[in-house]
Amino acid sequence: MESPADEFNRVCGVDESGRGPLAGPVFAACVILNSAHRIEGLADSKTLTEQQRNRLTIAIKTYSMAWAIGSASVREIDRLNILQASLLAMKRAIKSLSLIPSRVLIDGNHSPRLSFPVTTIVRGDSLVPEISAASILAKTARDAEMVALHRRFPNYGFDRHKGYSTEAHIAALRIHGVSVVHRRSFAPVRELMGEIEKLG
Repeated sequence: MESPADEFNRVCGVDESGRGPLAGPVFAACVILNSAHRIEGLADSKTLTEQQRNRLTIAIKTYSMAWAIGSASVREIDRLNILQASLLAMKRAIKSLSLIPSRVLIDGNHSPRLSFPVTTIVRGDSLVPEISAASILAKTARDAEMVALHRRFPNYGFDRHKGYSTEAHIAALRIHGVSVVHRRSFAPVRELMGEIEKLG
């Protein structure tokens, strides 16, 4: 049970996943860890294996005081730009928390407008356990979404590259064209669409 002192020490870590890919939504997660249940192995999600991330995701969801995940759609990314869409996903995650945080720590150097005290921390995902936990939840949630999108659009290999700009992904785009889940505002997709129009 939460003590009265804990109410004023609800440190919420926030991070996003999916700013760089050419397809799919951008995800964000926020986590308030429980000091009574230390989770071993928290680190920047990019330094962990898929198996480690999946194991830690279960622990984070089980033992944290609160956690939540938000996202912004491809349409919102194209309309707002990827930075603003990422901040929107963060805000949605924070607003979905079951507890009100006393302060919010966000990875990077940008933050959405919030009614809580906010600190941005460059490389926070490797320095702050709460942000590390958030990076893991955001990454596993987005990866799961890309696997689901692969079932709808099997020609692009989303289950393997998760929408990133790999040679295989670009080759698939050239063969099959741009799908509704590709980010048309991103240069490689926009340029490819221009090439296809010229050929047409």
